Amino acid sequence: MTKGFRLKAGDIKPIARGYGACIATDRITVDGDPVGYMYRDAPQDPVDSGWVFMAGTETREYMDDPVNAGVYDVNTVANYDPDIIQFLDAPVGSRFSRQPPGSPLAPETD
Repeated sequence: MTKGFRLKAGDIKPIARGYGACIATDRITVDGDPVGYMYRDAPQDPVDSGWVFMAGTETREYMDDPVNAGVYDVNTVANYDPDIIQFLDAPVGSRFSRQPPGSPLAPETD
């Protein structure tokens, strides 16, 4: 199955390079929704940034189907939603969300 990405390869600009790979859902890369939730796990290898990006509207069933997400360069996701750039140097364990939806991304606290 070929995904219909919202941005074409030629639309991707170098705005957040050097961070490595991440996971993002199709709600961002295909549907064009902004990042609504992002968190950073410990990287699994030297290429992995540890970042995971979701729109925040994904259901458990949606997340359980691996076809609904992909591995991308963090720069690619930053082109979909530049609001993430200010948080990319946050340490492992960091979480950010838009609460309420549509508001700016902000750190989550326990």
